[in-house]
Amino acid sequence: MKAAEKILNDLIAGNQRFLQGSTKGKAWQGSQKNTEQSPKAIVLGCSDSRVPVEIVFDQDPGDLFVIRVAGNIAGASQIGSIEYAAEQFNVPLVIVLGHTDCGAIKATMMALQNHNTVTSENQGSIVDHIAPAISERCSTNTSLVDNQQALQCLQANIRASAKQLTQDSTILADLTASKQLTVISAYYDIETGTVNIID
Repeated sequence: MKAAEKILNDLIAGNQRFLQGSTKGKAWQGSQKNTEQSPKAIVLGCSDSRVPVEIVFDQDPGDLFVIRVAGNIAGASQIGSIEYAAEQFNVPLVIVLGHTDCGAIKATMMALQNHNTVTSENQGSIVDHIAPAISERCSTNTSLVDNQQALQCLQANIRASAKQLTQDSTILADLTASKQLTVISAYYDIETGTVNIID
């Protein structure tokens, strides 16, 4: 079994413990992991306050290198952070983790459907980043966000971010091609607490 597969199985097992309520308290202070960083996985997730990544996967401090940004977009600084962790700590697994009921996805869908803009240029940059990935799946004949359509758009955005990691980074492309790094797409279901692997 490859290292990335073993780690992914461990994270899914952690999510199962989270779902069952059998997680245990973590020592966030005073442990060796606080002084020596050696994460086993990188997670590019959304900033949403309802998705505390370490808790969702029932991981200890130091286990995950987490980058959080609205819409789990893969901009230059996010990709640079992933490059750093992959090279510095030889991390074999990256998970691009979106989630249901994502505000960034909803805002982008509404912008595409109604041809409107968001409240600031900075927020607009997030919408602009997501829009190409979801525009074909986003119906323009309604002013409402349909749940099934939102899920399709969510998954399309996650896949686009995962693809962008290797498209925009020679470092990550080389690590992936040499099978030293595996990139996985997944989403967290806000209602059930389940992490679903989509790629």
